[in-house]
Amino acid sequence: MFSPEGPSVRELAVQALSSVEQGYDLLAPKFDRTPFRTPATVLDAVAKALGPSGPFEDGLDLCCGTGAGLAVLGGLCRRSVTGVDFSAGMLDVARRGLGENVALVRADARALPFTAAFDLVVSFGAFGHFLPGELPGLFAQVHSALRPGGRFAFPVPAPPRPSSPAYWTLLGFDAVMRVRNAVWRPPFVMYYRAFRLGDVCRELESAGFTVELSLLPEFGLRADGSPRARLVTARRG
Repeated sequence: MFSPEGPSVRELAVQALSSVEQGYDLLAPKFDRTPFRTPATVLDAVAKALGPSGPFEDGLDLCCGTGAGLAVLGGLCRRSVTGVDFSAGMLDVARRGLGENVALVRADARALPFTAAFDLVVSFGAFGHFLPGELPGLFAQVHSALRPGGRFAFPVPAPPRPSSPAYWTLLGFDAVMRVRNAVWRPPFVMYYRAFRLGDVCRELESAGFTVELSLLPEFGLRADGSPRARLVTARRG
């Protein structure tokens, strides 16, 4: 992250003291050279898992950022691919790699400008920017954007165990962000531990989805036999 190609400590500090939108506008030119970009292994695993359910006609990448997930949709959708994000800077970077039949739309995921327009919606690594109380509205927006029978799919990694250093690292990060948001405005919402799978499934069902969880076998199992990563697929009735 602190390599010559990535953002400096100062740049990350300025981002963290900005709003979410402005912070990502600032980070956008170097975002793809940070660990925040969704790894190709995750993108490939999701594409493989969704393949048997396709092909789809029209797809949407929700909170597309610099466009990593657009390639997944490009291989699954026959007619069109759309990316939506509220950071103009991130969309500017995504625009450089656009292929045919790909459109980018600047919009807030909590107020999508689409109705029954897509057969598949995917999202990668964006849900930490939504507070738990915002999930019902977010999922209602996705439900409205899908055609009947359409799918909303996203990967969810297993949370780290309390005995692991990763658990305490994420806990510490969330604590710092909560303190920052208590004393500084505008807030920067980014909480790694706020997106809990059980709560998410219940909110999806309340929004009118039928939810299915499947193993992403590329990431294997933990010592207790539980999956390291799952794909959530929510289908609109």
